[in-house]
Amino acid sequence: MINLKKYLTKLKFRKRRKGEKPKRLPIILPPIIAILISATIGLIYWSFTGFIISFFAFLIVSYLYTIIRAKLKEVNKIKKMEKAFPDFIQLMASNLRAGMTIDRAMIMSSRKEFAPLDSEITILGKDIITGKEITVALNNMAERIKSDKITKTVKLVTSGIRSGGNLAVLLEKTSANLREKEFVEKRAASNVLMYVIFIFIAVAFGAPLLFGLSTVLVEVLTSLLANVPEVNANLNVPFTLTKVSVSSTFIFYFALIFMTVTDILAALVLGLVSKGEEREGLKYILPLVASSLIIFLLVKNLLGRYFIDFLA
Repeated sequence: MINLKKYLTKLKFRKRRKGEKPKRLPIILPPIIAILISATIGLIYWSFTGFIISFFAFLIVSYLYTIIRAKLKEVNKIKKMEKAFPDFIQLMASNLRAGMTIDRAMIMSSRKEFAPLDSEITILGKDIITGKEITVALNNMAERIKSDKITKTVKLVTSGIRSGGNLAVLLEKTSANLREKEFVEKRAASNVLMYVIFIFIAVAFGAPLLFGLSTVLVEVLTSLLANVPEVNANLNVPFTLTKVSVSSTFIFYFALIFMTVTDILAALVLGLVSKGEEREGLKYILPLVASSLIIFLLVKNLLGRYFIDFLA
C-alpha cells in the first residue's frame, strides 16, 4: 500500500517549491523600451512629433510582444511535457513489469527530471488515492495539459485499461513511437536550418540596407535634378530626366511600413519552417522589427552624411 501521509506531504512540498501561481506580466519594461527607441528616433531627426508617434507605436508593439511571449511560455511548457511523456510511460511500463499495480506504477513514475510534467503526475496520483477512477483521472490530466499528442496517448492507455490487455507492452510500444516521431521532427528541423538563417539575414540585414540606400539615392537624385536646366523639347534626345516624381518622404515612410510588414510575415514563416507552427514565430517579430529599423536608420544617416555635398 502507498503511504498516504508521506505522499500528500510530498505533494504539498512540490507545489510550494515550484510556485504554481502564474507570474504577473512585466508592465514596466514596455514603456522603458518605447521611451528609449522613440528618444533615439527623436534625437536623430529632432522631431517632437516623431517622438510621440514612435513612443505610442512601440508601446503598443511592446505590450503585444509581452502578451505573446507569455502565451508562448505556456506553449513551451506543453512541449516540455510532451518531451518528457515518453520517458514517463516507459518508466510506468517498467514498474508494471516489476509487479506494481497501475495506480502505484503511475505514482512511482513521477521524477523531478520530468518537470513540469512531474507536478501533473503528482496531481494524478492524488486523484487516484482520493478514490477517483484511473481513466477519469488520466482524462482530467490530459485536459489540464491541453496537448493533442498527450491526449491521444492517454486515450490509447485508457482503452488498454478498459480492454484488460497487456498494458506494459502497450506503453513500451507507445513510448518507442513517440521517441521516433520526436527524432523525425528534430531531423526535419535541422534540414531546414539553412533556410531559417537565410530568411533571417535577408529580412533583418539585407532589406534595411537596400531600403536605406534607395532612400538616400532618391534624395540625391532629387537634389541634383533640381539644379539641372530644362531641356528644349525640340531637341532630338533619347530620353530626358528633369525631376524625380516620387518624394523622399514617401520613400521613407513606405520603407518603414514595408519593412514592418515584411518582418511580421517573415517571423511567421520562420516559426512555420523551424517549428511547424506559425505561432512559434511570433517571438521573432519584435527583434526583427527593431533590427530592421535600427539598421535602416543607421545606413540612411551614414550615407546621408557621406553624400551631404550633393544634398545641399
